[in-house]
Amino acid sequence: MSRYFGFLLTPEPPSKRVGVIVAAVLVALCTLLIYPLKRAAPVVSLGVVYMLAVLIVSVTWGVWLGVAAAVMSALAFNYFHLPPVGRLTISDPDNVVALIAFLVAAVLASSVAEVTRARAREAAERRREADLAAEMARLLVSGRRLSEDLPTAAARLSQSLELSSAAIELEAVEGDERRIAFPLREGPRRLGTLLVPSNASEVTLRRLQERIVPSLESLLSAGLERESLLTDVVETAALRRADVVKTALLRAVSHDLRSPLTAISTAGEAIGSPSLSEEERGEMAAIIQEETSRLARLVDNLLDLSRLEAGAAEPRTALTSIDDVIRAALVELSPGEHDFTLSIDRDLPLVRVDPVQMERAFVNVLENARRHSGGHPVSVRARAVRGLTDRSGRDRLVVRIVDRGPGIPPAQLERVFEPFYRAGTLQGGHRGSGLGLAIARGFTECNGGRLHVESLPGQGATFVFEIPLVSEPLPAEQGVGAQDIPNHERVP
Repeated sequence: MSRYFGFLLTPEPPSKRVGVIVAAVLVALCTLLIYPLKRAAPVVSLGVVYMLAVLIVSVTWGVWLGVAAAVMSALAFNYFHLPPVGRLTISDPDNVVALIAFLVAAVLASSVAEVTRARAREAAERRREADLAAEMARLLVSGRRLSEDLPTAAARLSQSLELSSAAIELEAVEGDERRIAFPLREGPRRLGTLLVPSNASEVTLRRLQERIVPSLESLLSAGLERESLLTDVVETAALRRADVVKTALLRAVSHDLRSPLTAISTAGEAIGSPSLSEEERGEMAAIIQEETSRLARLVDNLLDLSRLEAGAAEPRTALTSIDDVIRAALVELSPGEHDFTLSIDRDLPLVRVDPVQMERAFVNVLENARRHSGGHPVSVRARAVRGLTDRSGRDRLVVRIVDRGPGIPPAQLERVFEPFYRAGTLQGGHRGSGLGLAIARGFTECNGGRLHVESLPGQGATFVFEIPLVSEPLPAEQGVGAQDIPNHERVP
């Protein structure tokens, strides 16, 4: 039955104007319906027909329209059907009983309907509150960062309670003429504040105070506790990772520092021996100089890595000739006659980078390529790529450093850029510190570029620098430094 007549008990009744019209129409229909029924039953007993109109109006629109429908029914029944017909007089006292019955039925039906409607409204409110609590729990307890999810939770709360706005703050905020503040507490501890518009209805404010605020306090407390636990977990993981890095650093540095120090110490003791010839003394001095340079590069790498890990490697960019940067890196490496060959396009455009950081990046990659090249020259090629663009939509300057060493297995192509990672034994038995490529990638990315490696085992490796070209026009005096370069040049 509720499927057919449930519309009569909607949480909010239709408008009063519609109720008046429906009441008048139903009374008129009941009046007309009694005429054919007079042939089958006494007129006095037919007054029950009006009860249908009274009940429908009372249940749907409440007690006042129900009473009005009862009075209209009594008047219509008296005027059109009770003798004397056509006059509003009641000759039989029993007819008074009919009118009273109409009124009582109207009051009872409307009261029952109002109670049912109130319970339906309360059930709907409880359902919305349960949905709101579930949504708030999802956001505040199992979401991401609490500070990021609070605006979404406040918007969901204002939507559920039909408020113009709402805000949840993780601090004590006082109300004013525009906002009402509900303190959110866990015992004596202040968790935050719920702010709602001051023009909210008394019913809404009471719902907030009695039902929404307590559940919000519990959820906010749980969310803060979860965030605190996550912070502890992250800090623990960071400490564990720092401990691993420290252990790896000590292992790597202890060997890499001890080797040049031992060589310097041994050569220093030997150089003071009176039995050495001038040629042998020169060799000892060269060893000291070489190992000192190696030790200085290791210290520089450690400092560079620490700045990159701390996010303190802020580049000081300027319009720079990448050719000059590459040549400066080669000078620092003191290459032999057949160590490197250059192939750089003429009139190579300038790039906006930090020349010092990019020089460090090229030094590390070039030194790594030379160690792996097995005595073959390392090829350095640079050109502007204007047909293809990087992810930022700009043209690129591409530098490719190609060695002819044993290559890198596919599983290690990304791992070679991890700090302290060493991919196997290098040519000549020398092992690097495992820092150079990580620093090279870090400095390249700091300058808006990208560094990756392409390799097939047994076919060498190619390290590719991709640096975005500047989009603004360059002054004429800044276009110096990349011209008059032969297409192929061997670096002595």
